[in-house]
Amino acid sequence: MTSLAVARGLVVASVLVASAPAAAQTLQLSELQRQAQQRDARAKEIELLDAQSTLRVRNIEAERLPSVSLLGQAQYQSDVPTPPPFLPGGQPLFLPSKDSYDASLRVDQRLVDPASSARLAVERATLAESQARVRTTLFALRTEVNDSFFAVALLQEQLGVVAATIVDLEGRLREMSARVREGAALAGEAAAIEATLLQQRQRADEIRAARAAALTRLAALAGHAIAEEATVSLPDLGDAVAEARRGLGQLRARPEYVQFDRTRDRVARQQSLAAALDRPQLSAFGRAGYGKPGLNVIGDQFETYALGGVQLQWRAWTWGSSGREREALGLQQSIVAAEEAAFTDGLRRAIQLDLATIDRLQDTLASDERIVSLRDGIQRAARVRLSEGVIVASDYLDRELERQSAEFDRTRHSVELAQARARVLTMLGLEVN
Repeated sequence: MTSLAVARGLVVASVLVASAPAAAQTLQLSELQRQAQQRDARAKEIELLDAQSTLRVRNIEAERLPSVSLLGQAQYQSDVPTPPPFLPGGQPLFLPSKDSYDASLRVDQRLVDPASSARLAVERATLAESQARVRTTLFALRTEVNDSFFAVALLQEQLGVVAATIVDLEGRLREMSARVREGAALAGEAAAIEATLLQQRQRADEIRAARAAALTRLAALAGHAIAEEATVSLPDLGDAVAEARRGLGQLRARPEYVQFDRTRDRVARQQSLAAALDRPQLSAFGRAGYGKPGLNVIGDQFETYALGGVQLQWRAWTWGSSGREREALGLQQSIVAAEEAAFTDGLRRAIQLDLATIDRLQDTLASDERIVSLRDGIQRAARVRLSEGVIVASDYLDRELERQSAEFDRTRHSVELAQARARVLTMLGLEVN
């Protein structure tokens, strides 16, 4: 970098922090990306999903505890079983009452339930998949932050170029005004420089306004105010991109890959649950009550009673529905694999243009440095010739604007190169530290 370029860098720094009472804030891309993801309302979903899943897990675990039920019933029936007549006159030995009453307490305890642990595994796998989906959604914010960050960076660099031009023109205007007063130059020469100076100040105001708007958008993404005098620091990502290119075939850093893995795990757990539902379930039960009649169906008095036992439930024949369900879930695994392969192919296609852009801009910047160096030399020579009266102001201004255009191209290409590198790393799911 030439000494003149260094001087212009100092100019832009002084322009940006002139109104700041303390050192200007320096914005880092990686920190802004983290802040944008943390302040997004959807980030709370991760904790909410965890709390929701905890409640469901507790419900499933509670099924292992005894289940207590209160039962009550009163009924009247129009007919009851009547025994054959045994007594003289054709009267039966007993005649059940047509009204009955019952109140009881029932306790059920699962002894063997193969589906319980399988349901817990499905719930935990579902939670992991849902949280991975949220993280995938939040990851998209990085692209928005990148766009706003590099918009600010480009405008900051352009403002520096314009500010350096203004400083130079102000010096030339003072010299030319002095020569006009001394009668060594025409008034039109000073007027030409002053007009160009005013145009450059207007251009600086336009860039400041655009930069303030970009900072406002960046602040909205990050979730906190950003001072207008804040500066951005372009990350040096050349080594990171080079390393990523070497291991491109093995990279799985995108959150979508975690989501694919979690989906596969959830489907596998559902397959295990479908198989567990076909296994026998064993439970114990007990019941104590008070009713009329009790367990003695021919009684006509209120009495207490109790009973207990074990119960076996087994879906021994399901007409193949369980097998079809497991087969359908197996097809879902194949669908996930196809989606992952398509995502990987699309990702690799998407970064090819940026990789080509990076290669082109690296070569372009080498030429830019030479062009700017040449334009600086031409502009310095024009400045000397203007001060000696060899050329008119319009010739000098042409050289100054040509140098400014070359500076604009160099700064634009520099920002575009950093942006392309950041875009590649972001697209691959890597940090932009």
